[in-house]
Amino acid sequence: MSAGLVQAAYIVAALFFIMSLAGLSKQESARSGNYYGITGMTIALIATIFSPDAQGFAWVIIAMAIGGAIGIFYAKKVEMTEMPELVAILHSFVGLAAVLVGYNSYLEPPVAISTDLAEMHAEHVIHLVEVFLGVFIGAVTFTGSIVAFCKLRGVISSSPLNIPHKHKWNLAAIVVSTLLLVYFVKADGSMFALLVMTLIAFAFGYHLVASIGGADMPVVVSMLNSYSGWAAAAAGFMLANDLLIVTGALVGSSGAILSYIMCKAMNRSFISVIAGGFGQTVVISDDQEQGEHRETTAEDVAEMLKDSKSVIITPGYGMAVAQAQYPVHEITEKLRAQGIDVRFGIHPVAGRLPGHMNVLLAEAKVPYDIVLEMDELNDDFPETDTVLVIGANDTVNPAALEDPNSPIAGMPVLEVWNAKNVIVFKRSMNTGYAGVQNPLFFKENTSMLFGDAKESVDAISKAL
Repeated sequence: MSAGLVQAAYIVAALFFIMSLAGLSKQESARSGNYYGITGMTIALIATIFSPDAQGFAWVIIAMAIGGAIGIFYAKKVEMTEMPELVAILHSFVGLAAVLVGYNSYLEPPVAISTDLAEMHAEHVIHLVEVFLGVFIGAVTFTGSIVAFCKLRGVISSSPLNIPHKHKWNLAAIVVSTLLLVYFVKADGSMFALLVMTLIAFAFGYHLVASIGGADMPVVVSMLNSYSGWAAAAAGFMLANDLLIVTGALVGSSGAILSYIMCKAMNRSFISVIAGGFGQTVVISDDQEQGEHRETTAEDVAEMLKDSKSVIITPGYGMAVAQAQYPVHEITEKLRAQGIDVRFGIHPVAGRLPGHMNVLLAEAKVPYDIVLEMDELNDDFPETDTVLVIGANDTVNPAALEDPNSPIAGMPVLEVWNAKNVIVFKRSMNTGYAGVQNPLFFKENTSMLFGDAKESVDAISKAL
């Protein structure tokens, strides 16, 4: 395959990637968006493998076969509830790849094509900077993603790590890495400086994500998505691969934009997210200080729903764990058949991944037109007869608006307590992922339906 044909294939692949992002921006076109992405990646792989500069064809095919088999195995095995940690661990692979590419590119730099000594020196300096920054970004992405995976998996606590002077440590890591970059370039390359910076970046990535609390993990996953994109772009510069640069920039910028949107939705500072400094010390309130909660039964909830004219369902990660989206769709159809207005309220960070709840509801064939965002529904709760809170906790916590000392203070939430009746589906009175007690559970218009969410919704469906 000629060089010109390879470049043409790269342009076509880049267009497919852009079409993929456009398709993924809407639920109705998400499937076609995935197909566009698959097509673009297929074209990119074929063009790269058969390019004039390609070497080690057999090794590439073997590596792709092994990686593809592992990917297919885990993609089929993983549950939708485990998708956030799968995404996090995949980000770590991108970061590690950038680190390995960086070291390889340093040990075996590309052959200079310029005959002018000044130009050759300038290209060499630029390459050294590319290697250093690529390894730094990749190392931060690698360990940060590992920590995110462990937090989402429950291997380590979701509480933020608060060591003394943590912001000063972060600043020190950046300053020392910058000084090492200057030394690395002046010394015309130094394996010692590269190794020291890599170790600092590994520690920096760990501390960056470990300092963020559980309530903010959806933003962390989005942020790491952006980091992995920039790591891929850095690898593209080191390999002089235009398509990798374009693809990495698309992923990096779209991840950054999504992180910014989510930060606005959570009333968080985008800069503090990047700095890893907005995790706060968790303060768990005592149940006795809140008052007594009231329990209800599936039969009573079914009667309440029958007497309602307007119902809003607010799902959370608990619905995903219980796989309750299918019976939820069943009761939705039964209620709508009786002329009851049923809608779904989705918080921007419901679940552990952006869009997690939307995907689950789409999987259960819930109509797109009744799945609405928080801003579209919050003003409607006072006119709503019944709200079903299925597995949600922090996203419906009134403490975010009423308690300035709460770890989630200032975060916009679904104001479900303004409805006439609120039914909360939970296994127990334990706090949510953020470790924050929810005063909603003790309000006069709230009743608790304890048990597995799927079994509870099934019982309500039978009673209907």
